[in-house]
Amino acid sequence: MKLRVVALAVVLSLVASACGGSSGDDGPASSSSTTAGDGDAVTTTQGSNPSGVSALEVAYSDGLSNDDPRFPTPGIDVDRLLFGLPGPDLIPAIDDPVLTPASELGAWLEPAEAVVFVERNGDARAYPVRVLMNHEIVNDVVGDDPITVTYCPLCNSALAFVREVNGIETTFGVSGMLFNSSLVMYDRLTQSLWLHFTGEAVVGDRTGDQLERVSAGLVSWEGFVEAHPDGLVLDPPNRDRYGRNPYAGSGFGGSAYDTLASEPFLFNGTTDPRSESMRRVVGVVRDGDAHAWTITTLQGGLGTVTAGEVGDDPVVVLWSPGQASALAGETVATGRDVGTAGVFSPVVDGAPATFSVDTEGGFVDDITGTTWNVLGEAVAGPLEGSTLERIPHLDTFWFAWSSFQPETLLTTPSGTIPAETTSE
Repeated sequence: MKLRVVALAVVLSLVASACGGSSGDDGPASSSSTTAGDGDAVTTTQGSNPSGVSALEVAYSDGLSNDDPRFPTPGIDVDRLLFGLPGPDLIPAIDDPVLTPASELGAWLEPAEAVVFVERNGDARAYPVRVLMNHEIVNDVVGDDPITVTYCPLCNSALAFVREVNGIETTFGVSGMLFNSSLVMYDRLTQSLWLHFTGEAVVGDRTGDQLERVSAGLVSWEGFVEAHPDGLVLDPPNRDRYGRNPYAGSGFGGSAYDTLASEPFLFNGTTDPRSESMRRVVGVVRDGDAHAWTITTLQGGLGTVTAGEVGDDPVVVLWSPGQASALAGETVATGRDVGTAGVFSPVVDGAPATFSVDTEGGFVDDITGTTWNVLGEAVAGPLEGSTLERIPHLDTFWFAWSSFQPETLLTTPSGTIPAETTSE
């Protein structure tokens, strides 16, 4: 009962804030025109599910079943879906994002507060977490490609995907359901259910389909605007409605959600004992192999360089201080400094490279002497203007990462720990 009361209080707070700002469609089976920040309208076809049955509607009416003959076999145990809301779209996705150049935004955002950084075909954009906290999904057009930017505050996970289903452009909405405490989305073309954490359709006509992932990461506002002063920033009406952290206060033991003493919220999975459930990690998946590094492994001084491998692929993790946790203070801008991480292929000018941190917090490669920032962008030296190959990563909590990637390696300050193995 206590869990339900706390959940209801948080949900009501989110809905009240979200409904006062930018809103989404009127319903899941409508036709909409999504407007990007440059004013170009993109018409999308909605509500065309081949089976004639909506998994979203079944979830809220008859109830989902693992053996419903109308759908392919679900990709998850549907009995583990939690209904965080009494219906879809009560947390409204933003379908008509208003965007402002970073240099013209004024003093609305604080230097250390988190934004989701997405770059596609040279088009760099920032989506403030203070806004995503209340909307969770933004359907946008980035670099001329239809993109869905998503953020789940319960897992502190930000991911972006190409919003095409079976080759057809569509938009995504908030289903009101959770799996492993993570946002479950639905597409407005077939109303199938998708896991935000993996981009996989798990219930409905498109079960088994995988969205194309777009590199996205949590960075500080200051870091974004320094690198991309002309980049576009999500700038909703009624700015003053955003900024408070709803995941703080009496519902979380009198403190914020992002503390080691906290517990995963609305989570019915099994926790992995290799680390604390709420420990922050940076996770990477490559060709089915997963590896996570705890933030405490990465943090230090003006910045750090951590070389590693994910499967057979070498990677380098760069970390810089200066980003506030959106979930550790009364507001999204006042949490403790957790810094910014970026994951890249350690190849410069066609050769394997080693990086070091200079006296100003830049990252210098030993091949060309070029200085790079934590976004993987060359800011000085022979390769200025170029970019390292970004490897998609996820900043999240250990409970969430290990729930979706149970076989992951985990690197801590004490070393790398494999998943627990059992003998046959």
